[in-house]
Amino acid sequence: MDKLAKNQKPEELPSLVLAYIGDAVYELAIRQFLVGQGFTKVNRLHREAVKYVRAGAQAKALFALEDKLSEEEMAVVRRGRNAKSGTPPRSADIVEYRHATALEALLGYLYLQGKQDRVREIVGFAIEAIIQR
Repeated sequence: MDKLAKNQKPEELPSLVLAYIGDAVYELAIRQFLVGQGFTKVNRLHREAVKYVRAGAQAKALFALEDKLSEEEMAVVRRGRNAKSGTPPRSADIVEYRHATALEALLGYLYLQGKQDRVREIVGFAIEAIIQR
């Protein structure tokens, strides 16, 4: 299955579309990580997943990996951070929410570029940063 129509390029997509895809990519990666850690009860899986996918955790992860990003990746992050999105969830402030959107936009961009190894690497950095809080 093609990821995008032939005339579409990830760098031309709106940042919020990249973040939409990146949110799903990140959520799935976190779920796989947690199952791999031995969590098997759905309620516990959900509680653990929230620790990784909430906006504050994603913002912290982004700060921890910024020095590991290329210029191209930082440009996507800036676009994602500056995108005008909806209202943040009650548990996050607007700054956290924008940084979380930036991380998701980066993951969506890399995923649509077919850079799955880089996606895994960044998710790994994010998990490490969140665990080390």
